[in-house]
Amino acid sequence: MLGAIVGDIVGSPYEFHNIKRTDFPFLAKYNRFTDDPVMTLANAYNAMYK
Repeated sequence: MLGAIVGDIVGSPYEFHNIKRTDFPFLAKYNRFTDDPVMTLANAYNAMYK
């Protein structure tokens, strides 16, 4: 789960700008979390406590 969250944050600047390269910076100025990890954590919480 941690890998999915980190991957989402690292890929967030490129979410709507598809790139075919693999040499982009790991930490960029515009990295941010999106709604995907929030929803993933909410589903995991819901699965654990219901």
